[in-house]
Amino acid sequence: MNYRQLPQRKSMHGRIVQDLGRDIVSGTVAPGERLPAEALLCEKYGVSRPVLREATRVLVAKGLVVSKPRVGSVVTPRASWHMLDPDVLHWTLSSVPEGEFFRSVLTVRRIIEPAAAALAATLSNADDLVRIDAAYHAMEDAERAADLLEPDLEFHRAIMAATHNDMLAYIGDMLSLALSESIRLTSLHPDTRALSLPRHKAILTAIQNRDPLAARQASLVQLESARADADSLLDGPQP
Repeated sequence: MNYRQLPQRKSMHGRIVQDLGRDIVSGTVAPGERLPAEALLCEKYGVSRPVLREATRVLVAKGLVVSKPRVGSVVTPRASWHMLDPDVLHWTLSSVPEGEFFRSVLTVRRIIEPAAAALAATLSNADDLVRIDAAYHAMEDAERAADLLEPDLEFHRAIMAATHNDMLAYIGDMLSLALSESIRLTSLHPDTRALSLPRHKAILTAIQNRDPLAARQASLVQLESARADADSLLDGPQP
């Protein structure tokens, strides 16, 4: 699945949420600006005010707007948006250049994943090691680059879970969509399987050897290599 292609919403409620959410994230309606008046939106979509207000409540829950009495729905500052919300991620993916999104995700990954790998090397139990190892071997068994995605995601989720930190595990799950897009991009590299497997093997081996420093370094190397692979597919190296 290409996450840059927005799914078609079947219900009118879902369509309103998607249209308004995409307008906000893309900057068509900027922070501090009001959404179109209720009467105009009701006429545009052919819905009642209760249906429109329910859609607006969804946007409020995602941190995109705030409803003010006698003012209407106002777009909030970008810092208030729930950026890991799956819908917000979808809208972001569809509205920003692919390279910009990838590099933003990579920055987050460089902060989180090496530390998680080091913790996993210290805190993982036997079941954790089996799960990480199984994910790696599923990557080995993948015959096509496209088949690497799910086991690759599972490999990183398993490492997050092996930290035995509920917040890190939750962050790992919430990052799955962004990570999927990141992996999807690098999988377009013609040598992706040959390049990816040794990098992930190094992380696995370090965790199995209970070596947190080696696990951290192997994770950093894997991420730096992913950046280089992506740069070769995009517009060229970035600082």
